[in-house]
Amino acid sequence: MKLTKIPLAAVAVVAAQAASAQETVKIGDLTWTGARAIGHVIEAVIEGPLGGEAEIVSGLSDGSVIAAGMDKGDGTVDVYTDLWMPNRQGIWDQYIDGARTVGVNKPYLGTQKMYVPSYLAGQVRTVDDLRRPEIAAMFDKDGNGKGEYWAGDAGWNSTRMWQVKFKDYGLSELWEPEILPDATFKAQLKTAIQREHPILFYYWTPEWVHAAYDISPIEEPARFEGCERHDLDAEDWLETSKFACASSDATIYVAYSKSLEERNPPVARFLSQMQLDPNVVNQWILQIGRDEMDPRDVAEEWVATNMNVVNGWLN
Repeated sequence: MKLTKIPLAAVAVVAAQAASAQETVKIGDLTWTGARAIGHVIEAVIEGPLGGEAEIVSGLSDGSVIAAGMDKGDGTVDVYTDLWMPNRQGIWDQYIDGARTVGVNKPYLGTQKMYVPSYLAGQVRTVDDLRRPEIAAMFDKDGNGKGEYWAGDAGWNSTRMWQVKFKDYGLSELWEPEILPDATFKAQLKTAIQREHPILFYYWTPEWVHAAYDISPIEEPARFEGCERHDLDAEDWLETSKFACASSDATIYVAYSKSLEERNPPVARFLSQMQLDPNVVNQWILQIGRDEMDPRDVAEEWVATNMNVVNGWLN
């Protein structure tokens, strides 16, 4: 990666930190666009203003493996770029609150909802609409009598979360989940919208699909005491979990191995102080996901033109 050009006024701010940066920082390679964008920005800051070395470890996309590697602290992997909570509660309990080997920054907020294209919003507005057999039949792609909805990727706890919700909303006899990689689903979404076909799907913010397409959320029951009680990592997660209300906003962190506090103190300080603006993250996602720009170029350009923000992360 080429080094980011730094304004002269910023050199004094980071010179001492850059001088002490040592070990190469290994960054997990999570697959969704927001995580990729954040990973490249972290890499650009380390290799630019901090004058160190960083590497996004190609193919290292399993969040549980990344977390276990950060816990070991041996430098095989140091950064989990986009830790969604409470989706990854098991990681939080084991390594952040439990072993205390993993640290986090101040989070940004995200939303999680079920959507339809807005050309269906007049027919499908609420969970109650999903209970109507004629509505479910509209989404039955394989003719087995059940409508399909995209619940997410196989590796996401949110995928299990939606299956619990559909169970507790009384929808299991009419609907079944499709569990597919995000990229595969995005291709299906594009085709469905081009042809104005029915499609029901989970999505979150920030993400570029909200800018690329006109989509509408499904209204869920308001939150109430006891409406959410689940252990999505349990063996019998579907039977024992309960989730019968709208999701609260997610809190989304950059997590890092606390071993960096000894192995590379400037980077540990930077990661602990990095504070992301969801509107900025959405812009990165638009450029990378929708406009197909190279994430490395997006990151380096943003760092070069936003050193006032970056300096706040470094000091």
